[in-house]
Amino acid sequence: MIKDNLRILLVEDHPFQLRATQCLLESYGFTQLTTTDCAEGALQQMHTAVQPFDILLCDQCLPDLCGLDLVRFASHQGLIKQAILLSSLTPAELDRLEQTAATHGLPLLGYLIKPLKQSELIKLLTLI
Repeated sequence: MIKDNLRILLVEDHPFQLRATQCLLESYGFTQLTTTDCAEGALQQMHTAVQPFDILLCDQCLPDLCGLDLVRFASHQGLIKQAILLSSLTPAELDRLEQTAATHGLPLLGYLIKPLKQSELIKLLTLI
């Protein structure tokens, strides 16, 4: 069952994808949702948060830092509990990123290929 009280930080640099993902999450009842369009903004949000975000939902190809590096930094600083990468990379490339995350002990639940599919998002969120 999905926890509707999860604190989610959504990082997406494409305005349409940001809004579409935000609407999707809100339609499932997630009310503690913070959004930003870059890694710098995400870091600011994380550093000012009262407690770590439950999930960092992050685009892999951000203009200022790749998503996996943001996950690495945020998890090592205790700013997030878990993460999900969003990307339009190939499944093979994303599998390699997932393997890298596992090798480094990063709290990556998995990845979602854009455009997002509701069923895949919900499947990952139920792992929490």
